[in-house]
Amino acid sequence: MHPHWLRTKLPTGKNFNEIKGILREKRLHTVCEEAICPNIGDCFERRAATFLILGDICTRQCGFCAVKKGSPYGVDEEEPHRVAEAIKIMELRYVVITSVTRDDLIDGGALVYAKTIKCIREHIKNCKIEVLIPDFGGDSVALETVINARPDILNHNIETVPSLYSQVRPMANYERSLGLLKKTREKDSSLTTKSGVMLGLGESWDEIINVMKDIRNAGCDMLTIGQYLSPKKNALPIRRYYTPEEFDILRRAGENIGFNHIESGPLVRSSYHAETQSDDIFV
Repeated sequence: MHPHWLRTKLPTGKNFNEIKGILREKRLHTVCEEAICPNIGDCFERRAATFLILGDICTRQCGFCAVKKGSPYGVDEEEPHRVAEAIKIMELRYVVITSVTRDDLIDGGALVYAKTIKCIREHIKNCKIEVLIPDFGGDSVALETVINARPDILNHNIETVPSLYSQVRPMANYERSLGLLKKTREKDSSLTTKSGVMLGLGESWDEIINVMKDIRNAGCDMLTIGQYLSPKKNALPIRRYYTPEEFDILRRAGENIGFNHIESGPLVRSSYHAETQSDDIFV
């Protein structure tokens, strides 16, 4: 049983059903659905969704994620256009684009990210675009492909502390992920960067603070901190629930460390209320 501050309403409502209909009509995936996000009801009812491109099968074996794992095949060349069409129908003015990790592709799917950004720009005027990208296996050229497409915010989640990487992100690398944030800052200092971590997997308080400092030292502008919730039976267990007061302490710590914006709370997710998270950046 989750603490009372983690309870959410059952997803329902006119907008919720309409958004689901648009997604099915356009044959699109969202991380909201595939990752079993607890905020899906709130987001869809507010006509917000985080689009999941490059299919719905991930090549990584992260222990915290509910997205299907396996061996995907090929790329849907029309997917970027359908994403843009859905965003136009939904009348979004801020959108988050993320993806499964595609280690089977030479560029990790970077070109599809770039095409999706381009299609959105062509279809919708004045729509801010945030991309939540994988690590592309450390490929700097793939990263530059996305940066050169000019998203408004580039997000890459660190997810957890270094000591837990072998359990939580066994196919990822802490230094490689930090390096991605550093390379982004070096390539384009005007591009806003963002990252996120989840708590409750067995990390210590000091480890949390040290990761926050590492992320900020990588030149990251924005940070999100939320509670890990095990999405399915065989996922990693929850080791601890942090209280809203503890998340507030971490928010203040992040402000002192120097983040331009920090969102910290039990139900905070990287893309949850992303449009308001960016208010401090786009003034």
